Amino acid sequence: MTSASAMLIEFLENHSDEFLHNWRKSIVISDNDLYKEEVLNNGVKMFQLVKRAIETPLSEEEITYLAYKTALERVNANVNISEFVYNVNVGKSIIIKWVSNSGIELRDLQPIIEEINALFDRFSYLAVRKYTEIREQQLQEKELYIDQTHKERLTILGQMSSSFVHEFRNPLTSIIGFTKLLQNGYPELPYLDIMQHELEQLNYRISQFLHVSRKDLIESTREEIILTDHLEDTIEFLYPSLLDGDVSIDFQCDAAIKVLGNRDELRQVFLNLIMNSIDALQEVAGHRQITISCEEEAGKTKLEISNNGPRIKEETIEAIFEPFYTTKDLGTGIGLYICKKLIEKHEGEIRCQSNDEWTTFTIGIPVESNMVI
Repeated sequence: MTSASAMLIEFLENHSDEFLHNWRKSIVISDNDLYKEEVLNNGVKMFQLVKRAIETPLSEEEITYLAYKTALERVNANVNISEFVYNVNVGKSIIIKWVSNSGIELRDLQPIIEEINALFDRFSYLAVRKYTEIREQQLQEKELYIDQTHKERLTILGQMSSSFVHEFRNPLTSIIGFTKLLQNGYPELPYLDIMQHELEQLNYRISQFLHVSRKDLIESTREEIILTDHLEDTIEFLYPSLLDGDVSIDFQCDAAIKVLGNRDELRQVFLNLIMNSIDALQEVAGHRQITISCEEEAGKTKLEISNNGPRIKEETIEAIFEPFYTTKDLGTGIGLYICKKLIEKHEGEIRCQSNDEWTTFTIGIPVESNMVI
């Protein structure tokens, strides 16, 4: 230890009470900080580390121990880490000011001041890094808890939905059957076609609840499907809704595209996306347009269902495929979730893009020649 170091240590010890008093007056401590006393105790410990560092280099373990202890206390105190950083910088500024006024030659003080700066910087870095690690771990644990709770709620809701849907579907099946009998026996009877269409829509919504009530989508029979024909049938079924909503539809699809899939499941996806488009377009004044196009690209379909309705915000697009997320007043929030699950079941993917002109849902599923049977 040099004579300058010994003189400085003696100077700091003689003025330690005054130094700590000035530091305590300058620091910031929240009123709700549960570790107020520890903040002061840690300041004393840091002052002691400074004196020891002037005498001999400190080990990493000595600095780390105090830094980690302080970080854990800051987390448990549930206050902003900026207070800690501010208080450390205040301590560093005051102690360097005292060192500079010790009366020791500047050339002898310079390496000591550099050592003090390095000590404070290292301490701050280790403490903030540990604080961040603990916070991130807490956040991950919280997200895991929320996710597990969400899954439990979905399970309960699924059980309730399944029970409700089965009770509801039995009389609905009878009504649909008798309506078809009436259509066969009395084809000229008015309003039967409207009733049949509305009953099919209700049956479709019930099918959505059946899907979401299952833990996994069950296996289903697949067949070769000509995509153009299947889409045309779906559009024809929705013609009354298109007419009622004053929506024009432009359909262009490569007639050669075939997929291997479940006809009812793909129909449910197409119905949901087109019905969503019709609903969105009701917010548009003027021309209401849906465009459906399909081509083969890299062994997959590139099926695009677009509408010129309101733009979907970017942050909303990230959530629309989550279960029970909806922006509609009377929406269930399961339609797009089921679409995503059904498309993934067909080894495909679905995504959404939206701007001020068009909102487009793009579906990619392997074409028939690339599907694994």
